[in-house]
Amino acid sequence: MARERSSLRADTSAQIGIGTLIIFIAMVLIAAVAASVLIQTSGVLQQMAHATGKQATQEVSSNLVIKSIEGIRAKNSSTSMAQNISLLKLKVGLNVGSSPVDLNQLVISISDGTNYNDLIYGNNEKLYGTAMSNFSSSASAETNLEKLLVGTQSSPGDNAQHFFTASKIRDEDVSFSQGSPIINTGDLVTIYVSTVSGGDLGYTTIGPINTGGSQKDSTLDIGPRTTVNLVFTPEAGTITSAEFVTPSSYGTKETIQLYP
Repeated sequence: MARERSSLRADTSAQIGIGTLIIFIAMVLIAAVAASVLIQTSGVLQQMAHATGKQATQEVSSNLVIKSIEGIRAKNSSTSMAQNISLLKLKVGLNVGSSPVDLNQLVISISDGTNYNDLIYGNNEKLYGTAMSNFSSSASAETNLEKLLVGTQSSPGDNAQHFFTASKIRDEDVSFSQGSPIINTGDLVTIYVSTVSGGDLGYTTIGPINTGGSQKDSTLDIGPRTTVNLVFTPEAGTITSAEFVTPSSYGTKETIQLYP
């Protein structure tokens, strides 16, 4: 009997080892689950960090540069000119190392201190549900500029109040076209903004374009001593702005250097 009791006591002590084993296995399973959650979370965080870094780099590196701004007065002859600036020619490029910029997604805000226009590229049909009236991707820049000055439609209205057009000056990689106006580092383009004043309608010529006196009112009034503010908001990248004050008198000049 004594031997049997001693044997039973030895068997009972073995249960402690089984309990410890169960606890150990449970701890291993918990650690495995926790590790899988951490690995998954770290993967998601890595992807988010990569995307955020890419966007941040694009925001910092993409930057439009306004090289110069010229104002053109509408005229009937060399001695008969509009009292106000009728067209702005903005020479625009990119900073070194900038990402490509799609002018189709660019918004230009212009103010004469009283009136304010938000302009989009003539081929952009997303914002208003339609592109600029009579804009053509296959037409020349001069043709689309003419449509900017004289075109109108029921919605959103006169082209001059809602759109801008552009032409290329330097485009070595042939990235720029009227239908797809992409500019890269080294490219140089001219952006046209109509500033025809309602008081100066009827003049037949604006720069290289013969409007026949049928240009539309831009609602802007850029006369002498006018403070003009321009803000360029691209799809990605930093906002570019320029402000200038027009001369005290335009004299007999058809083209006036306004900026810088």
